[in-house]
Amino acid sequence: MRILIGAVGRWKAGPTRDLYEDYRQRLTWPVELKEVEEKRALPDAQLRAREAELLLATLPRDRAGLVLVALDENGQNLGSEPFARRIGKWRDEGRNRIAFLIGGAAGHGGAVLEAAQFKLALGAMTWPHLMVRGMLMEQLYRAQQILAGHPYHRP
Repeated sequence: MRILIGAVGRWKAGPTRDLYEDYRQRLTWPVELKEVEEKRALPDAQLRAREAELLLATLPRDRAGLVLVALDENGQNLGSEPFARRIGKWRDEGRNRIAFLIGGAAGHGGAVLEAAQFKLALGAMTWPHLMVRGMLMEQLYRAQQILAGHPYHRP
């Protein structure tokens, strides 16, 4: 399984990046992070549309075997085991790549939400988009361990 994370915003050194890197190094699945940023001050609707355009541009041209997941507050809330099962199902169907798109503070533009095959929420609370990267990475590592039957996850 290959993972692509397309994310709005650029990181600097700090604890949220350290958390992301810690779990990225533990994963056996290769992970690529592509950051995008619109520097112009735009009204929210225009900003969402522009960021959607930038995020969709991070996807490979050849999308065969790709599952596109938008992290969105209105997406499905999955526990860790159902999340792992969903990844396992995609893997078993021959889907060997998953792209997770993380929007900015204004949320996702309609183009991302329309293109997404799955919308995932990380709970009902609102999280800073830079923190979401580390949280997602931990859940990907946990899913990998659940699918491998490793005792890291203890329900």
